[in-house]
Amino acid sequence: MRWPSLLTIRRWHFYAGLFCIPFVLWLALTGSIYLFRPQIEALIDRPYAHVIPAAAPRRSAADQVAAAVAAVPGATLHRYQLPDTPEQAVQVIVGQAGRETRVYVHPGTLAVLKTVGEQDRLMRIVFRLHGELLAGDVGSYVVELAASWTIVMILTGLVLWWPRGGGLAGVVYPRLSAGGRRFWRDLHGVTGFWVSAMALLLLVSGLPWAKSWGSYLKAIRTVAEGSAGRQDWTIGSGGAGTAAMADAHAEHGGMRMAHPAMSYAPLDRLIATLRPLDLAAPVLIAPPTGAGEPWTAKSDAADRPRRTDLTLDGASGRVLTRTDFAQRRPIDRLVGYGVALHEGQLFGWLNQLVNLLTALGLMLLSISGVVLWWRRRPSGSLGAPADRDRVTSWPAAVSIGLLAVALPLFGLSLLVVLALERLLLRRLPEVRVWLGLSPIRAGAARSPAARSPGDC
Repeated sequence: MRWPSLLTIRRWHFYAGLFCIPFVLWLALTGSIYLFRPQIEALIDRPYAHVIPAAAPRRSAADQVAAAVAAVPGATLHRYQLPDTPEQAVQVIVGQAGRETRVYVHPGTLAVLKTVGEQDRLMRIVFRLHGELLAGDVGSYVVELAASWTIVMILTGLVLWWPRGGGLAGVVYPRLSAGGRRFWRDLHGVTGFWVSAMALLLLVSGLPWAKSWGSYLKAIRTVAEGSAGRQDWTIGSGGAGTAAMADAHAEHGGMRMAHPAMSYAPLDRLIATLRPLDLAAPVLIAPPTGAGEPWTAKSDAADRPRRTDLTLDGASGRVLTRTDFAQRRPIDRLVGYGVALHEGQLFGWLNQLVNLLTALGLMLLSISGVVLWWRRRPSGSLGAPADRDRVTSWPAAVSIGLLAVALPLFGLSLLVVLALERLLLRRLPEVRVWLGLSPIRAGAARSPAARSPGDC
């Protein structure tokens, strides 16, 4: 059996784009902002970066934590963030009734300088806008569905772009002087070529956060590597950016738990142990979850391959266990590299620049696609390429099947779309014509929607 015609591929490319473009624009915009999270958060925290001279006397970490806990009635310590410099305000994350609050404490006077809910921080809001549309798990499903169809859109777009004779003009560089539809077609095709590889990497590397695909990966991880264990990324709307300790500290993910009365005195011993280790900032120290349990510390660096997890003995301050990134499971390391790449932190400012250019390219790709569609859309029709290829193609069926296994929401939604088309849309004459589902009669004049693949 042969592959489907270019007209059929163009049709699926069109419908994928029609659904995806609003989400692509939204994800590209919010993702571009989140790329610069380290710089933005440093700017927000600038008033608290130099609150005390480096040589000035300061209170113990235990006193600092006590002041932070007292600032939020009924709260308990969740994490103590090791200051990057002696001049910084101390940041302590406390929890009360399932809500986490970040408290900025003056290290010398113990004055509370600022309190802010973890989920109310600007970049946490941007993160949730980007990953779940501020709609919790429902939004996560929607974003995952859009990402899955965007992958289909890019793959079908590459098939349509593939050179079929001629030179490099309109293939690797646009003919800017061409004008009209050719200009927009070149701009669309060439931009798609240059951004496709990085766009696919960003889409795939973002899927582990999604509610459905992340759970799918977790199940595969359990089957492939035994016990699921603790993972270093959140799934869906369950968790804050610093809640990677959530599996070891259930309350950090928002669950309530009983805390035994405890002393914060071990903190100073633990800090003395951790300082010489020179872990990548920020370093978070969390208390035991029960009697006899160890303290934990974690490098929560945005560049995830630099992260380290430790358990420590509160009485002596010594390190009990240490797990560096290289010691993690293969799937966890692969996801860690992907997440760091996705967030623009894997290879410094160059990673941010490449991601930003990719996001801008996706915006240009979306806008040019809309212009092409609007310019060629006939009156009284959606403008979808006509559905004339009804020949079964086993290579295409196998490819779609493999893609559906890799992207379950895509597979499920595809079945829904095909069933809706066959059982309903084709039975409504006006809808059938508007969607381009009616066969084209031999000898009939072609509408702009039924032009040959090379016309677009």
